[in-house]
Order: sequence, then C-alpha cells, then structure tokens
Amino acid sequence: MTRKRNKPITIILTLLSLLWTGCAVGPDYIPPKTPTDLGQWQQPSEKGLLVSQADISEWWQVFEDPHLNELVNRGLSGNLDLDIARSRVREARAKRGIETAARFPALTATGSAAKVKEGDQPTTELYAADFDAAWELDIFGRVSRRIEASTADMQASIEALRGVQVSLVAEIALNYVEVCSFQNRIRVAEANVEAQRETLQVVTDRFDLQLANSLEVEQAKSNLASSRSQLPPLKSGLQRAMNRLAVLTGEKPGVLNDYFHEASPMPVVPPEIAIGIPADLIRRRPDIRRAERKLAAQSERVGIAIADLYPRFTFNGTLQFSAANASSLFDSMSRLLNIGPAFQWNIFNAGSVRNNIKVQSERQNQALIEYEQAILQALEDVENAMVTYARELDRRESLKRAAAAARKSANLAESLYKDGLRDFIYVLDAQRALFAAEDRLAVSSAEVTANLIRLYKALGGGWKPEHKEI
Repeated sequence: MTRKRNKPITIILTLLSLLWTGCAVGPDYIPPKTPTDLGQWQQPSEKGLLVSQADISEWWQVFEDPHLNELVNRGLSGNLDLDIARSRVREARAKRGIETAARFPALTATGSAAKVKEGDQPTTELYAADFDAAWELDIFGRVSRRIEASTADMQASIEALRGVQVSLVAEIALNYVEVCSFQNRIRVAEANVEAQRETLQVVTDRFDLQLANSLEVEQAKSNLASSRSQLPPLKSGLQRAMNRLAVLTGEKPGVLNDYFHEASPMPVVPPEIAIGIPADLIRRRPDIRRAERKLAAQSERVGIAIADLYPRFTFNGTLQFSAANASSLFDSMSRLLNIGPAFQWNIFNAGSVRNNIKVQSERQNQALIEYEQAILQALEDVENAMVTYARELDRRESLKRAAAAARKSANLAESLYKDGLRDFIYVLDAQRALFAAEDRLAVSSAEVTANLIRLYKALGGGWKPEHKEI
C-alpha cells in the first residue's frame, strides 16, 4: 500500500528532474565565422584616409561646428522615426516577456454563486470556487528556444534602432551641408550680379559718352538678367533644405528659418580621417549586426520546429470548492483536489511537422545568405564612399584653379575693354565663365563634405555600444 501511494509522487519527481536536466533538441546556434580577408581595403589609402583604429560614434564632432552639433542633438531627441524605432524595441522587449512567462506555472481562479429552483422544489443555493494550475515541463527545450528566439528578435530591433540613428545623423548632417551650400551659392550669385550691375553701369556711362553702342548695353542687360534668374531656384532650394532639416529634428517646416538667418560656413573637412579596417564593419554596422541577430533567432526557430516531433509534458492541478452556502465553501468536505502530470503527442500529422522543420531550416539558410549579403553591401558602400571622397577632393582642387583663372580673366577683360583694347563680348564671356566656375567650386566644396559624411555613414558611425537605446 505504501508503494502504491508513493508511486504518483515518484512520477512527479521524475518529471521535475527531467525539467531541469532535459536537453533542447535541434541545432545550437553558432555565430558565422568572420571572413579572414577583411584586414585591408581594396581602395588604397589616400587623401588623408588612415587605416587605423577609429572612434566614430560621434563622428560629426570632427567638423567642430557648433551649429551641426546642436542640430544633431535636437534630432536625436525629437525625430519621430527614432521614436517609432524606440517603440518597436519596447514592443519586442514586451514580446520577450510573454515568452519568458512560459517558464512559470499559469494559475487561474474562477468563482460562481447561483440560486437553483427545480419544479416545486425549494430554492437552493450553490457556491463554487475553482483554482486551476498548469505548467509545461520544458523537457525538449521548446520554451527555452522560444525565449532565445524572442531575445534575438529584441536584439535585432535594437540594431534596427541603431540603424535609424546612423541614417538620421547622416541625413541631418547632409541637409545641413546642403543649407550651407545653397547659402554659399547664393552669396556667389549675388556677388556676380553686383559685379555685372557695375559692368552695366560702366557700359551705360560709355554709351552716354558715345564710346559704346546700344548693342553692348543690351548685352550687358541680358547678362545681368540671366544671372539674376539663377537666384530664385537657389533660394527655393535653400528653403526646401531648411524645411527638411526642421522635420528631421522633429519640428514644423519653417521653424529653422531664423536659425539660418545668417549664412553658416561650410563644415571644414579634417586633414586626416581614421576609418579602421573592413573587419570593423561587422562589429559596427547596425545592418550587419541586425542580420546576425535575425539569423540567431531563426536558428532557434528550427529547434522549436524539431521539438514538435516530441511530446509535450505538463503538470496540471485543479482545486475545486463547492457548497450550498457561502460559509462552508472552503470546508474540507467541500474540497476536490486533482493534481498530476499529463502529456500531448501528435502521433500522426501527415508530415506537417517535418515539413515545418524544412521550412524553418530554409529560412535559416536565407537568413545566413542575407547576413553574408549585408557584409558585401557594407564593403561596397565603404569602398565607393572612399573613392568618391578622394576623387571629389581632386576635382575641387582643379575647380579652385579654374575659378582663380576665371577671376583673373574677368578682371583683365574688363580692364582691356575700358581701355578700348577688347570688344565687350570678351567681358561677357569672362563674366559668364567666372560665375559658372565659382558656382561649380561652391557645389564641389559642399560635395567633399557630403562625401565624407556618406563615408562615416557607410562605416556605421553614429551610435555608442554602451548607450542605452530606450
């Protein structure tokens, strides 16, 4: 008799021991190996690009521009896309909490009170209270795998947040450079308009002295009007850039108009820039880190699918109370206790479980390919950014020389015209060439800074590993 009474307890203890010593079925996640050929960039180091350890978590500080620093800080605190990404992290964290709850027993309670009258019988009262408990014993790792998968999903959402931050900081800096560029181009255009207005006055004075003809006057007017026509589209572009910058910082369009009331100088590119080595991208680029976490989550889902081949063991308990009056509801004679283990096993499912394993395995393979593709894309982005930055520096130097020569040519043409040694057409051509050269130089100067910003973005700069995301 004693052995029979102890037998259920023995079964329960055995199942509990399996809970703690059970092994998770399916493959354990192993991070993909880092390629061994990522020690050097394909693009040779030049133009101040140094292959050395680089801290680019706050790369915008290298420009030493207080206006840019302030705009970045405003964007990091007010941008709505960043708020959405933070919300998604909180959502993923809550989902992980749901999965983690499966480690613990679930307890529910119900109660009822009723009056029952049957035919001519006197009315009776019935009171009841039920307490149900269920606990899945994680013998084959289904619960732990789900928790690990949700953990990896949460970490992937954090990397997505970091990716949004990388893009946001770069977009703010690029739009700030665009604002500075339009302001610079407007300054160049206004200076040329003023110079051509003075030229028109000279021609008009010479016409009054019968030293110039009406054709020269009309040519000077046409040249001045043509240069003035360049200002409206430049001012329109400036307003669009300021509006975009306001939205990026979480403000309404037009809020930053007063902020840029005075022209801001173009951020100065430092002479030397540390960019690290290709292997640093795997540790730094949020899109690569996110792809690796998605791969880890999918690997756990393969294990979840394999666990469906095995039975599910649960430990259930029910405690019921029922009585004809409330005062005796919890008396020992009103109590019914039911406790013990149970299992569920899908013995036949027409191959759906094994096909689901194949589905999850193929998704794991796809996640691995996406991870490898993310690395290749990152390398391409950086290599392209490096060569674009270096070549634009060369172009800017050529444009500097061209603008200087055009300026000398314009001054010389105007001097010769005043002395009567050259026709007015030379002055017009020289002024048009000067305007075009100075405008191209202003655009190129902005493009050099913008290309450096794109390089920092390609390197994955703009976030701190130790920073708490939400």
